[in-house]
Amino acid sequence: MSAPGPVAGRPGPGVLAGCAGLLVLGAAVGVAGALVQGGLFPGGLLLALAATAAVFLGGQRATGSQWGLGAAVLGWLASVVLLSTGRPEGDGAFAAGIGPLVYLLGGMVIAVICATVARPAASAARPGIRGR
Repeated sequence: MSAPGPVAGRPGPGVLAGCAGLLVLGAAVGVAGALVQGGLFPGGLLLALAATAAVFLGGQRATGSQWGLGAAVLGWLASVVLLSTGRPEGDGAFAAGIGPLVYLLGGMVIAVICATVARPAASAARPGIRGR
């Protein structure tokens, strides 16, 4: 009798460790993108969005599941939301303008595109029901 495999949908310890790292990496990319997009407009905005897409897709490919993508997105989203809220003194990382808005909404659109279009190779190998 063989030992049962991992439960479907539940990540293993390696994936969980990778997700913890991707959570931090996503937050770091969010903070760096918030700083770069405003300082080097419009090239910085494109660079920040490209880095955002790279960490999202890289997280998905590194873990081989949507867990990595979700962890990177969660870290990125938490950092940009915290940076977008102003402090009582009136300071904030995002200035008023089109650049920060494009960065926030563009990052969310990239996350949705990565989650729906790019599937890990492991899910493509599973047999599916055809003809329905």
